[in-house]
Amino acid sequence: MVSDAGRNDARLTLRLPRELKETIEDAAMYLDQSVRDFAVSTLARTAQGVLQEQEVTRLSRRDWDTFIAALEETDAKPNKALRAAAKRYRDRA
Repeated sequence: MVSDAGRNDARLTLRLPRELKETIEDAAMYLDQSVRDFAVSTLARTAQGVLQEQEVTRLSRRDWDTFIAALEETDAKPNKALRAAAKRYRDRA
């Protein structure tokens, strides 16, 4: 029996210029994929990249150095909640 998570029960329909469709078909052919497989893999990879970009904070080298310097300058000790969070993180790895 197929679980709901494994079913392909959603549809995405779009219209595009004929030339673009032909370009997509050619690209899929070069990769020895069906147009459907090519489109799904390309859309999924791009969507995952967009989401990752939104979840990751990138710092310039200067900002990274400033951030690390600020961390090193503090005399604060980790509180109980921070130690517990660090332990949970280590336990997950």
